[in-house]
Amino acid sequence: MHRGGKIEVRSTIPVRDADDLSLAYTPGVAQVCTAIAGQPDLVNDYTWVGGVVAVVSDGTAVLGLGDIGPAAAMPVMEGKALLFKEFGGVDAVPICLDCTDVDALVETVVRLAPSFGGINLEDISAPRCFEVEDRLRERLAIPVFHDDQHGTAIVVTAALRNAARLTGRSLGDLRAVVAGAGASGVAVTKMLLNAGIGDIAVSDSKGMIYEGREGLNPFKEALARVTNRGGFTGSTEEALAGADVFVGLSGSTLPEAAVASMAAGSIVFALSNPTPEIHPEAARRHARVVATGRSDFPNQINNVLAFPGVFRGALDVRASTITESMKVAAADALASVVGDDLTADYVIPSPFDRRVAPAVASAVAHQARLDGVARR
Repeated sequence: MHRGGKIEVRSTIPVRDADDLSLAYTPGVAQVCTAIAGQPDLVNDYTWVGGVVAVVSDGTAVLGLGDIGPAAAMPVMEGKALLFKEFGGVDAVPICLDCTDVDALVETVVRLAPSFGGINLEDISAPRCFEVEDRLRERLAIPVFHDDQHGTAIVVTAALRNAARLTGRSLGDLRAVVAGAGASGVAVTKMLLNAGIGDIAVSDSKGMIYEGREGLNPFKEALARVTNRGGFTGSTEEALAGADVFVGLSGSTLPEAAVASMAAGSIVFALSNPTPEIHPEAARRHARVVATGRSDFPNQINNVLAFPGVFRGALDVRASTITESMKVAAADALASVVGDDLTADYVIPSPFDRRVAPAVASAVAHQARLDGVARR
């Protein structure tokens, strides 16, 4: 499957004779160039720029493989570009950069940006990924979206909304514990806070994150200020006693006894790949809803449910950015696809449900207009 790569570039117009050639290239193309030089926004109408996304990585946090470098990251970025096209009808170009310094990454992407309508950051290790995205969002007037953060957060939020509904609750009724304070853990926590979660606490390899804990980096300090109202200072397992929700994004192992100690009707999202924090069968002995990141168990939390539709909607209205409310709108739309078919084994749609991307895209585009960031 992978030999020779998984994507290609194809022309959208025929070049059958000298007349076609003279229109597609010189001299005919000069008229288009002149028009764009006088009115730069026309690049979105007369080239592919407005509809194409750069999938950018430095290869420092690839899947579960870690820092394997830009060359080894290319199969993943190619795959991401393939998924953009297959599920969202969005053209994407994989770009693996041989630099890891934040300044170098930001400057390189800024210089590449005129060729693209959006930037999808991928597999850049935390905490650098937060600064890279923030600085690019400040400097670019096109959508910048770190999928490891926000794609995961959108799908988790959608699945948790439905899991809460299945158990007769809302997000505001839930107390959650997130294991993992990397890119996805931080983004999931922030989005669940925006979506109205009742309370949420986060742990890292040293235990629960709380205000006043020594050795926190600035990103974890900011997280400590808005989470953990219960004041948990011990281990993840201790915080889970009586909790409603566990979200695992850490690669750690969760004892079955910890799930047994959770509240009745508990919800377990064991999302580490390829090995979940707890085996789904063990979790199901105690939890009402169990989700993983794997395709061989029910309720797969897969980013492909989010990013194709998010970019499709943003590009359709030429959004200048992706706002927090656009992400929440995407999660709500994704959750709504399940509708009345909701069961414990179906709180999130399949990636192959062709209703997903159009629903997410429509919601994102609509919210972009409401937020005033749509330019079409």
